[in-house]
Amino acid sequence: MLKHLTIRLLLVVSAFFVFSCATTKKASKSKSGATAMAKPPAKKPGKNDIQPYDKVVTKKAVTDNGLFDVHKIDEKYFYEIPDSLFEREMLMVTRIAKTAAGLGFGGGKLSEQVLRWQKKDKKILLRMVSHQVVAADSLPVHEAVVNSNFEPVIATFPIKAFSKDSTKTVIDVTDLYNKDVKPFGFPQGRRQQYRITRVDPSLSYIESLKSFPTNIEARHVKTYAAGRPPSNSNTGAITLEINNSMILLPKVPMQRRYFDQRVGWFTSGTTDYGLDAQESKRLTYLDRWRLEVKDEDIAKFKRGELVEPKKPIVYYVDRATPDQWKKYIKQGIEDWQVAFEAAGFKNAIIAAEPPTVEEDPDWSPEDARYSVVRYLASPIPNANGPHVSDPRSGEILESDINWYHNVMTLLRNWFFIQTAAINPDARGVAFKDEVMGRLIRFVSAHEVGHTLGLPHNMGSSVAYPVEKLRDAEFTQKYGTAPSIMDYARFNYVAQPGDEGVALMPNIGPYDKYAIKWGYRPILDAKNAEDEKATLDKWILEKAGDPMYRFGRQQFGVIDPSSQTEDLGDDAVLASDYGIKNLKRIVPNLIEWTAEDGKNYSDLQTMYGQVLGQFNRYMGHVAANVGGVYEIYKAYDQDGAVYTHVPKDHQKKAHMFLHEQLFETPEWMLDENILNKFESAGSIERIRGTQVRTLNNLLDFGRMQRMLENETTNGNEAYKLYDMMKDLRQGLFSELRSGRSTDIYRRNLQRAYVERMEYLMTNEQPTIPAQFRRFFGGTQVNVSQSDIRAIVRAELKSLRSSLRSGRAGNQMTRIHNQDLLERVDNILNPND
Repeated sequence: MLKHLTIRLLLVVSAFFVFSCATTKKASKSKSGATAMAKPPAKKPGKNDIQPYDKVVTKKAVTDNGLFDVHKIDEKYFYEIPDSLFEREMLMVTRIAKTAAGLGFGGGKLSEQVLRWQKKDKKILLRMVSHQVVAADSLPVHEAVVNSNFEPVIATFPIKAFSKDSTKTVIDVTDLYNKDVKPFGFPQGRRQQYRITRVDPSLSYIESLKSFPTNIEARHVKTYAAGRPPSNSNTGAITLEINNSMILLPKVPMQRRYFDQRVGWFTSGTTDYGLDAQESKRLTYLDRWRLEVKDEDIAKFKRGELVEPKKPIVYYVDRATPDQWKKYIKQGIEDWQVAFEAAGFKNAIIAAEPPTVEEDPDWSPEDARYSVVRYLASPIPNANGPHVSDPRSGEILESDINWYHNVMTLLRNWFFIQTAAINPDARGVAFKDEVMGRLIRFVSAHEVGHTLGLPHNMGSSVAYPVEKLRDAEFTQKYGTAPSIMDYARFNYVAQPGDEGVALMPNIGPYDKYAIKWGYRPILDAKNAEDEKATLDKWILEKAGDPMYRFGRQQFGVIDPSSQTEDLGDDAVLASDYGIKNLKRIVPNLIEWTAEDGKNYSDLQTMYGQVLGQFNRYMGHVAANVGGVYEIYKAYDQDGAVYTHVPKDHQKKAHMFLHEQLFETPEWMLDENILNKFESAGSIERIRGTQVRTLNNLLDFGRMQRMLENETTNGNEAYKLYDMMKDLRQGLFSELRSGRSTDIYRRNLQRAYVERMEYLMTNEQPTIPAQFRRFFGGTQVNVSQSDIRAIVRAELKSLRSSLRSGRAGNQMTRIHNQDLLERVDNILNPND
């Protein structure tokens, strides 16, 4: 059987061999001979077929080597992506490079996303990555996190070729920048604002794609069809140049340092489902630069010697910065060296000038390898210090401080209004370069603080007793506040005769403490959790000392000890000193702003600055009425976090408002000034100033806090009913005295009645819980609270006084009758 099977198999193989030979011979005959089978024609390569490398990256290619090799061939651009960079996370920062008026400014950040390049079959995918929720990939729950956090695909690319050694993949990325890929362009909110409908491809193009060792910088011009362009409206379009920085994130993220609300810090965060906790827990960690001790310096560091970090923080001062201001901006940057010395480092932060165009024509402030103080030709009177950080760890990768040209106007106005009464250098509208330079240095240091991770510390300035701000020795040592991150601008408390007093803050005790807390390496800690005990110890060492307190910035002030633009530990006393100085400035405004041949616009501006500063004082004081102090503490500290402002201080603040504001501030009504720039307006100006504070005082949230204070502290509280009674009797004192009511007081009294009507008829708008948590605010259900009952009682008391009160003249009688009818309409709306 086996023998017959073997013979049959041999016959089959022989037959196949003969057939194959015959076929081969027929196919290989000469062209002159007849063939039974012709060779099939070669298949033409399809558009998306993978081609040989030389067919794609031709000799015409202009190549820029770097993170990805970038090839430019005619008008097309190609990325050559190493296999090692697939699945690596990259941070893309989208900024405006050049723009038209009204569309922002060069250097302004539009968006930030984490990206991932993936290879799938014959395509490359570009996906957007989120770190909002995480879990370690070694844990079972990791699969559930991945399933609920699927990464959207924002672009796909057919593979064009592989490198000759097959370790890189070539793709055409022209459309990524030429077409409207929204994460790479103008953000959706801005599109809606300007009614953008589409990109005009005929008016859009790639300016450049440049590759660097750790990043790729893409510049492309986009022209959008727009129904409401902010400038050049006759074009019906918006054109701007956009810069996309794609930065390779570290393969191993920097070790986190966990946040503590007792020390102010900008943060990143994630919800970690992989922790040993019976809840999904939010982890919040500091945004900070990677400052590390060199291996050879560890012993020195442990002995307490200052060491240089492996890689210092370097800020470049923009080439566009006027030469006379560069040194002051640099000084503001390097002022922070003393703070880093508290963290154990020397030369940790350095100011540098970029190379010239001749030295390096490719150097760009948009290059993500460089942190730059950008000088912007903008009328905005401001500066700001944003940063870009790794969302996985909080590591700050780069930062650009935006320095608007017109910030000098802001500095001039502040310095004039807050110090001119005692400071001859501030008396004028054009300061000497050295004076303006010192102000620029101050703002530079403040903005650098933001880029290091520090937010505003509005609770700093309250640490100093008001009278100490008049002490030259004290202020020269400590400045006007323990932190330059407060909005404690210039010393408006100091009075004539206080020679040698410091006028502004410097890098202070809190700044040094905060930088140490955030940056000093804890070498024996293996992970972020191990650092907690040491970090807590550092906080407890300073607990209770107001110099080291952090107070958050509020939008809707609850804590009067954590306000913007204030100085000292007593807003009533500090504001009283400030008003005395304003009263000294006003009679000199014409002289101090005068210049032959010039109109009175500067006089008008400075008069407006006087009014603005006065309004700030009123706000500082009003916040004490119904105020609640917020002093952050942890479980290992005694005492309450929230305590109400003492009753006597609240009453003192309330009385101050009557004396300084609700009694007409006639010192503002200098006709010799007002008749230089307006035909009318002083009555309305005073009314607006008074009404702003009156409405602030009669705020639903403030009234609710006063009710809670009474409930908790009884007679130790300044009760809402007592405050309302004091307010009414102060505003309508003419009804008891029989004096005539002048036009300023009549306007104020009408504003009071209108506000009372608002309290009777309106509900408080909802304050989102997240907003209350971060910025303050007190929510109340007005209709079910005691507020309306007290308001109604006050209106009835006012009605009774209006009926029985005396009037000094005919206009007062008309006014009182009008008020009576208004009150009746509120109390009896259906009559």
